[in-house]
Amino acid sequence: MELTTLARPYAKAAFEYALAHKALAKWSEMLAIASAVSQAGKVQQVLGSPGLTTTQQANAFVEVCDKELDEQGANFIRALASNKRLTLLPLIAELFELLKAEQEKSIDVTITSAMELTGGQQEKLAKALSKRLGRDVNVVNEVDESLIGGLVIKAGDLVIDGSLRAKLHRLADAMKS
Repeated sequence: MELTTLARPYAKAAFEYALAHKALAKWSEMLAIASAVSQAGKVQQVLGSPGLTTTQQANAFVEVCDKELDEQGANFIRALASNKRLTLLPLIAELFELLKAEQEKSIDVTITSAMELTGGQQEKLAKALSKRLGRDVNVVNEVDESLIGGLVIKAGDLVIDGSLRAKLHRLADAMKS
């Protein structure tokens, strides 16, 4: 079974709970922390240990997270552990963030350019993308000098490759055929 199929009900349940309790930001933070903890090497060893019960795994996990989880977050971790789904936490957190962004009508956009964009350039691109996508846009600028020039814009499934490198590749492909 695909991991997304397994993770989706948990992400949806966490989202619906957080939405009903006006705690989207808190749950987003808790899931991000729990996701990071679940990916730590020593924690993965503990979770994979056949000698521990699911209750012991959950208690150890909650203890590692310390005060970063509230009672509901700890209960969520216990439910995941009892169903042997703790390893799905990174995917659950990712799906939760997608649901949250949909609710808040926002999207994270990564703009990769050959040089660092100025604040004005980022703002202009954010406005144009916001208009095109119909959402609030949170821009992250990454620099990749191998692009030579232009931009690569990634917003969810949408990828717009307007880089000079891509144009040169397309020209080379056209000349070969």
